[in-house]
Amino acid sequence: MKTKKLALFVLGFITALVLAACSDTGNEKGKENTSYENNEGDHAGMNHSGSGEVPEGLKEAENPAFEVGREIVVNSDHMQGMNGAAGTIVGAYDTTVYAVSYTPTTGGEKISNHKWVIHEELENAADQPYKPGDEVVLMADHMKGMNGATATIDTAEQTTVYMIDFTPTSGGAVVKNHKWVTEEELTSAN
Repeated sequence: MKTKKLALFVLGFITALVLAACSDTGNEKGKENTSYENNEGDHAGMNHSGSGEVPEGLKEAENPAFEVGREIVVNSDHMQGMNGAAGTIVGAYDTTVYAVSYTPTTGGEKISNHKWVIHEELENAADQPYKPGDEVVLMADHMKGMNGATATIDTAEQTTVYMIDFTPTSGGAVVKNHKWVTEEELTSAN
């Protein structure tokens, strides 16, 4: 009797593990739609916290609207819990920021209008900013399958971008060194 119960328990446990694994793979778009913005940037595989390292050649902003250390409120929904979140500026940089569309190198559906990739995160970036419609290769690793992907520039804007730490409104740990948000996506917390 004990052997039967143990066998049923083990079988149930293995079944639960298999079902959990199946629900996590091959369905990033479905997961994205419940957790992040709807295919306008498709942030399902977003690396929430980063190292804080910045690409070579990226220049600190001389007169950012939000200086390093300033407390801010995020007015963007790049990922779940971001819109309305309280945060702090970690870095401010002057560059060209792009929204891009690409198919992940890991497979899956095309990601449309991903915000944001900066000029210094493009492979062999030209001296001049790219224009909408230009094709580039991404060197950013904000999301799974992004690094090495061929992308099309959707929008391009010369501006200040910010790296931020913020506490998600949906709960959970503080997101550290999130790359990137623009001035238009922030307001002062004071």
